[in-house]
Amino acid sequence: MAREREQAHPVTFGNKMVKVAVAGGTGDVGRTIVEVLKDNPRHEAVVFTRRATGNLLGVPSVIVDYSDVNSLRHILEEQQIHTVISALGYDGDALSTAQLNLIRAADASSSTQRFAPSAFACAYTPDMIDTLPALDDYFRAVDELKSSSLQWTIFMNGYFMDYLAPGKIKSYLRPLPSVIDIENKIAAVPGNGDVPITFTYSFDAARFVVASLDAEEWPEESRMAGDVATWNSLVSLAEEISGSQFQVLRDDIEKLQRGEVTELPIHALAYEHMSKRAFQAFSAASSLWTQDPKIMHIAGEVNARFPEIQTLTVRRLFEKCWSASASH
Repeated sequence: MAREREQAHPVTFGNKMVKVAVAGGTGDVGRTIVEVLKDNPRHEAVVFTRRATGNLLGVPSVIVDYSDVNSLRHILEEQQIHTVISALGYDGDALSTAQLNLIRAADASSSTQRFAPSAFACAYTPDMIDTLPALDDYFRAVDELKSSSLQWTIFMNGYFMDYLAPGKIKSYLRPLPSVIDIENKIAAVPGNGDVPITFTYSFDAARFVVASLDAEEWPEESRMAGDVATWNSLVSLAEEISGSQFQVLRDDIEKLQRGEVTELPIHALAYEHMSKRAFQAFSAASSLWTQDPKIMHIAGEVNARFPEIQTLTVRRLFEKCWSASASH
């Protein structure tokens, strides 16, 4: 049962500091959020981690035992954590144990008011669990939050734009290049390529997350968008900006359903941190998700609440990385 919240802790937003714990703050998305959050004078950040990390990016860290709910609750109260942002990964027991226990601890904590579970992707649906089993624990987390006294939201940003230009822009995300290989002038477009997809740069997503800390209320879903494009339009844009004609292949739905995608030279970047088989399976699954606009076309609802945040567009990204003028 959730404890009565401490009224001495700042619970208003905008003018008072909110202390935020980022679980998984040393990882891909988490580190991005921490870097943006530490530069916000209204809020104080702390990283929850299983191992000592020192003063990551100038932000203190606290070693936690995710297997012990009572210990987590004690740390949340001792640190006076108002908001928890979970950026835990989808491997090991990160979702099955760590995140669920952190939600239970936050609900029991007298200081903690808000929780954002690890998501930062598309609009997941339960039928995706067969393809990505970790989503079972994701939906368990959502159910846990629904039954808690916490205010919570799921941050959705569609497809990370970083994956379109691995190594070309600042990013802490591990490379997951998929459909377009601009360096080698080749693309393997899934389906008909005409379904709208939301693309968001990781640092823009982090800026929206941090801006949302000032909101009086959190909706259950916080949908953000950097840009919207189709695979076909991205290929055309890449050809226009690079001044080159691409070889365009097609991966039909049947091939994707078999867990296969056409291998592109740029996929070698992903093989540095995952097996080829695992990458093929994940890439095929995510390509299938891009065939459904209800899953991958994320409306910019958070954008409308924070119009001062100007996002990176795919055109600007491609111009920065591959236009003739950018190469000189």
